[in-house]
Amino acid sequence: MNSDPAQRYHLTLTAAGRRTMHGWWGSETIARGKFVSWVGAYGAFPDARITLVDQEAGDVLAVWPDEV
Repeated sequence: MNSDPAQRYHLTLTAAGRRTMHGWWGSETIARGKFVSWVGAYGAFPDARITLVDQEAGDVLAVWPDEV
């Protein structure tokens, strides 16, 4: 896990089975805003999957599309 508080929240976009981009934020509020933004901007990519993880706690905070 990453111990840098500026990189606590990790956002990952995969499309067509490949990691396309990722970003790190220290604020959950900002990371959740980016998550929503990425869904709007990249959600139409083939087989898009966007995941937000709290690296410190080891928790998955959000996944798009929602897991069944």
